[in-house]
Amino acid sequence: MRAEKPQRPGKEAAGSRHEPGVVRQTVPAEAESIGPQTQPLMEEVLRRETLTTALKRVQANQGAPGIDGMTVDELPAYLRKAWPSIREQLLNATYEPAPVRTVYLPKPGGGTRMLGIPTVLDRFIAQAILQVLGPIFDPDFSARSYGFRPGRSAHQALQQMCHDIEEGYRWVVNLDLEKFFDRVNHDMVMSRVARKVKDKRLLKLLRRYLNAGIMQDGLVSQREAGMPQGSPLSPLLSNVLLDDFDQELERRGHRFCRYADDANVYVRSQRAGERVMASLTRFLEERLRLKVNRSKSVVDRPWHCTFLGYTVTNHLRPRLKPAPRSVIRAKDRIRRITHQGRGRHIRTVITEINRFTRGWVGYFRLSTVKHQFEGLDQWMRRRLRKILWEQWRKPRTRYRKLVAMGLEVERARKATATGRGAWWNAGASHMHAAVNNRVLAEWGLLSLLDQLRDMERST
Repeated sequence: MRAEKPQRPGKEAAGSRHEPGVVRQTVPAEAESIGPQTQPLMEEVLRRETLTTALKRVQANQGAPGIDGMTVDELPAYLRKAWPSIREQLLNATYEPAPVRTVYLPKPGGGTRMLGIPTVLDRFIAQAILQVLGPIFDPDFSARSYGFRPGRSAHQALQQMCHDIEEGYRWVVNLDLEKFFDRVNHDMVMSRVARKVKDKRLLKLLRRYLNAGIMQDGLVSQREAGMPQGSPLSPLLSNVLLDDFDQELERRGHRFCRYADDANVYVRSQRAGERVMASLTRFLEERLRLKVNRSKSVVDRPWHCTFLGYTVTNHLRPRLKPAPRSVIRAKDRIRRITHQGRGRHIRTVITEINRFTRGWVGYFRLSTVKHQFEGLDQWMRRRLRKILWEQWRKPRTRYRKLVAMGLEVERARKATATGRGAWWNAGASHMHAAVNNRVLAEWGLLSLLDQLRDMERST
């Protein structure tokens, strides 16, 4: 039987829509009557404090110029001159956002992903709108929605996933929404925004942002569906649309985690998962007019799937670890750094590697399985030894360097006469003896495993 739809009592003061069994905090009726959605919101958007914060956010995010070529650094001077006219257009509902500039980025699994880059002026205005609309919509989003929300993170979603698996929900319905940001139906989004936003000027501006043209190869085409991923508003609007999906899952009593358009539903059996997959596919395609990629959506064990770059072990208490694809992507990134480093000083290459590995370990610090970190450390050191072998080039140079680094004369002579390639020599015992882990650490190389252990000790 389906779970009954939970009663939704008074308005929450803060936080997110409750999970079953949790009492919601309410606010007095008089506070309800003066909620932000009853105010003229365009004036809120154009308040000096809102605009000042928005400008700081845009400057902090930096980002590439749009079709007009204006950079973030040039924006303040432009606003000082042109803002009175722009403000008047916004108040009169006559402002027209510029078309977005399209760039194509490679996807980790192959193919490309289109990214729409608005002008810095449009990013500034969109950021101000986000700061006003966010507090209106976010408190009523599901507690199991974690993407692009203040105070919520991918790590919280992963911890919730482990909790559900530990409670016996050891099958996952992994839903893949095909080209979500390119297929979003504008009418669907706007009808849901209009449930809370009554300022017609702001609604018209949001519609124009969604309809803003796309410039490609110098030609502008109209956008009939989708929204630019480079806009500050896109994450909020995607959550507004997919909140209907969250409500449906809650109504049915499902365990789930959603991070933006990446959604997993946890069930107790494969048969239940297949039933849930079929019904949710119908809901998404018929009710929200989205497209489920059937070739990528699966019902499987969680330890055979990837969620937010992680996977889990099959223990009763699952342990998090980087998914195989995440390790492959890390190797690809280090491979690019070291490939570019053949003409640079080894310490410069190490500095760039450290910059990448700090962020990578920071994201994967929830992992309690260490062997991927150890394997990456070994592979990374071998890449650096390969650079040195290639930089030394001539046999006599290699002989001299190996001896200078403490290798016995006879062993160094034999090592330079093998005729083997750089990768083989990088993994051979003579390079391990001459350029050992201690030497690489003295040159500044940070071990991924050591970084992970430092983070574990500090938390």
